[in-house]
Amino acid sequence: MAQVLEFKLPDLGEGLTEAEIVRWLVAVGDVVAIDQPVVEVETAKAMVEVPCPYGGVVTARYGEEGTELPVGAPLLTVAVGASESAPAAAAGTGTASAGDEAGSAETSGNVLVGYGTGAPAARRRRVRPAAPPVASVSPSVVVEPAPAPAPAPAAAPAPASAPAPASVPERSGPVPVISPLVRRLARQNGLDLRALAGSGHDGLILRCDVELAIERIEQAAQAPGPAPASAVNGTSGASAAGAVTERVPLRGVRGAVADKLSRSRREIPEATCWVDADATELMAARTAANAAGGPKISLIALLARICTAALARFPELNSTVDMEAREIVRLRDVHLGFAAQTDRGLVVPVVRDAQSRSAESLSAEFARLTEAGRSGKLTPGDLTGGTFTLNNYGVFGVDGSTPIINHPEAAMLGIGRIVAKPWVHRGELAVRQVVQLSLTFDHRVCDGGTAGGFLRYVADCVEQPAVLLRTL
Repeated sequence: MAQVLEFKLPDLGEGLTEAEIVRWLVAVGDVVAIDQPVVEVETAKAMVEVPCPYGGVVTARYGEEGTELPVGAPLLTVAVGASESAPAAAAGTGTASAGDEAGSAETSGNVLVGYGTGAPAARRRRVRPAAPPVASVSPSVVVEPAPAPAPAPAAAPAPASAPAPASVPERSGPVPVISPLVRRLARQNGLDLRALAGSGHDGLILRCDVELAIERIEQAAQAPGPAPASAVNGTSGASAAGAVTERVPLRGVRGAVADKLSRSRREIPEATCWVDADATELMAARTAANAAGGPKISLIALLARICTAALARFPELNSTVDMEAREIVRLRDVHLGFAAQTDRGLVVPVVRDAQSRSAESLSAEFARLTEAGRSGKLTPGDLTGGTFTLNNYGVFGVDGSTPIINHPEAAMLGIGRIVAKPWVHRGELAVRQVVQLSLTFDHRVCDGGTAGGFLRYVADCVEQPAVLLRTL
C-alpha cells in the first residue's frame, strides 16, 4: 500500500529562515525520483533548486509561485510505492513528515539546499498516523489564536490622524499567519493582524501585506486631515508625488540588498578617497601574458592580485568591527567579493582564499562565479563570508563612484572605466590609458593615512606592474 510522505522546506543554511517559490518543477500526479529537483526557490542569498528525498507520485503541492514560505513549512506530499496511474488513490492514505520516514520508503536522507545529495538512506522508523486536517484552514497555514486587544488608556485617546490600518472587518476566529517574522514585524509596529486581509493563498497574511499596512499608517499620519479611503483599503489612488503606477515588494535578493546597505549606512562611518592612475603598462602586461599562451588572464584578476598584495601591507582594511566587544577583528585570509550585476539584481560572489591564488586561478574562479550568477546558480555559500570587495563599475561606462561598504566588511576598492586621456608621461604630454581608483573605508578601523597608503600602493602597481613582483 502506498505511503504518503510530507516533504517540508529544508534548512537552507547561512541563517536563512524563509524562501519564495519561484517555479514549480513538478505537478500533482507527476512521478519523481529520489533527489530530483521539485521546486526552484529564491532566498535572500541566491536562487536554488530544492531536491526531494523521496521517489513516488506527487499528490499535493503547498504554495503558489510567488508565495513566501518559512523553513519547515510543507512543500509537497509524495505517495511512495504508488503506481504512476494511481496518484488519487495514494492521496487517501496517512501522511508522514520528512523527519519520519516510512518503514518501506526509500529516501536519500540529505536534502540541504546548496549541497549535494547522496548520503545513505535515513534510518527508517514506523509511520505515525497524521492528525485529521482542519477543513476551514489551508494545510500550509499555521493558525495563530487571536490575541486579546490591549485596553487603551482613558487619558490618551488615539489621534484622529492615524486610523486603523485597514477597513477589513476584524476576524472573530484564528489569524492565518505562516511566518514568525511576519508576526514579529506586526507586533513591533503595533499592528493588529486581525484587521488585515492577506494576499496569499486562502487569505494567508504575507510580509508584504504587513509592510503595506505599515506604510499606509505612516502616510495617513503625515497627511493633513483624514486619510482617503483608498489609502486604507488598498485601492489605487494619487499620492503627493502623483499617481502610483506600481508597488514592488522588497524581498528576495532586492530585499536582502536593501537591508544590508541600510545597515551599512547606519553603522559604518565611511569615507572615500580616490586617485587617477596610468593603466597603460598594466594593459600591456596583460596583453603580453595572454599572447604567450596558456590560460587567459582577466583584468579583474590582475586587479584582485594587486588588492591581495596591498592588503598584506595594510591588514587593517581586511577586518571587521565587533561593537559589542568594542574590538577590531583583523582577518588572516582574504575572501574577495566582487560586485556583479545580474538579471536578478546586484550580487557579490566571493572568491575564497584569494591571497593564495595565482592570476590564472583568480581568472578561472571569477569566470565560474560570474557564469553561475548569470544563470542563477549561485549557492548561499558563494555569496557569504567576504572580507573585502572589489567593485568594477567601469563596466557601466562611468569613471567614479562612492559605493556603500558591503557590511560587515571594512573597505571596498572601486575601479572606473579605463579610457584614453591626455597624460604627462616622462615629462611629455601623451595619450595614455587612465583609470580612476577609489577606496571607501570604515573610519573606525583606520585613519586616512592608512587608506591613502593602500590606495597609493594599488595605483603604483597599476602604473608599474613590476612593483607587484616584489611582493610575490
